[in-house]
Amino acid sequence: MNYDLIVIGSGPGGYVAAIRASQLGMKVAVVERESL
Repeated sequence: MNYDLIVIGSGPGGYVAAIRASQLGMKVAVVERESL
């Protein structure tokens, strides 16, 4: 698996960062200990 960005934690900042990076065409993974 290759990702351009891996976000650790999906708090408010991580969630927004992951969405924005995806909108810019990056392949993103979000790692969270709880379900989203």
